[in-house]
Amino acid sequence: MADSSNIIFEDRFTVETVDKDGKKFDRVSRITAPSHNLQMSLTLDLANELYPLTEGEVFTLAIARTLIPEEFSNDNNDDDGISSDNGEKSKKIKRELWRSENMGLGEDYDYVMFGKIYKFDDSAQGDNQTTAYFSFGGLLMALRGSYRHLASVVVGENVYLLMRK
Repeated sequence: MADSSNIIFEDRFTVETVDKDGKKFDRVSRITAPSHNLQMSLTLDLANELYPLTEGEVFTLAIARTLIPEEFSNDNNDDDGISSDNGEKSKKIKRELWRSENMGLGEDYDYVMFGKIYKFDDSAQGDNQTTAYFSFGGLLMALRGSYRHLASVVVGENVYLLMRK
């Protein structure tokens, strides 16, 4: 899976269908894609003008808690930390990451969306199958597969979806 604790899911997918049930909106496509490594199934609404995908294309999809790289959130040796009452430094956190030249994890990907995990459904087919539902400003995503691969998914948590070809 991923080597960073910020990333809670990562796999490669191949686009199986684009707008299988017809096009509902002008600038949005709904894709379905099976994963390569974890036997997951993905249904994703995508802004097709910003990030067009066609059938048969392969892409990497990651879900991360934050775009801040691990080295910024774990580095305690810098004076940018906030002092507590007892004089100890707290974690160094790079603020306003979106304003700087360094976009953190987003710099390594072509398409990034911010959203929320709004539902977790264990009643999907099979006893080990589960579905996690995400919303990215109205663009929806359903990720189906083994509950072990979705163990880090928490309902109500804000997440980033990151994609690259």
